[in-house]
Amino acid sequence: MSTSAPRSWIAELEQDKDLLGRGSTAERVAGVLRERVTQGHIPPGTQLSEEVVGAALGVSRNTLREAFRLLTHERLLVHALNRGVFVRTLDADDVVELYRLRRLVEGAAVRELAGAPTRVIEAIRTSVEEGERAAADQRWPDVATADLHFHRGIIRLAGSPRLEELMLRVHAELRLAFHVMDDPRRFHAPYLTRNRELLAALESRDTQQAELLLSVYLADAERQLLRTFDDARPLAP
Repeated sequence: MSTSAPRSWIAELEQDKDLLGRGSTAERVAGVLRERVTQGHIPPGTQLSEEVVGAALGVSRNTLREAFRLLTHERLLVHALNRGVFVRTLDADDVVELYRLRRLVEGAAVRELAGAPTRVIEAIRTSVEEGERAAADQRWPDVATADLHFHRGIIRLAGSPRLEELMLRVHAELRLAFHVMDDPRRFHAPYLTRNRELLAALESRDTQQAELLLSVYLADAERQLLRTFDDARPLAP
């Protein structure tokens, strides 16, 4: 596990300090850290020093410890005895569980397509365009973030804020799984086209086609991730 604190993500936390304001709650601090994980800025294995992170965000040690506790409960962090707090490193079993949940929730959300507000589908289009611009600039980590925004839009088809909140946590954990890919371009590039295809089905309110495309899409993504986790597994002596 890495014990360093790269200046890049620490500097970003210092910018987030202004968003928190005085008297920040542990929930708000946890939200900032969760978002940074979801954006891919804090990779698995990173040690989160209480001193460094607390200073960057301008929060008390007690508030930060409570935020760490919340994120540990969400399976984003892990506390190693006598070593500190680290961003979790996922395994293949995590991927299987995450994709099982995604199929259940995103599939159900797509079935609400007929009654979804037009603005929700327009936001999905925006995320597709966001990903395409990032790909054109070869910003592959940003392509991954745009893809999660795309799936966040799919969740919004259900019109349930509680479901959205649940899946924010799932997407943060999923982003940790993406780090196993040595070549993010090879993994994410094909899904730019598939996002376009799924968007077309959503815009035409074709629920059956959208559900079919999504089902195959998630199955393929899970298979790719599991294959990479298997390849990365150390050989038995």
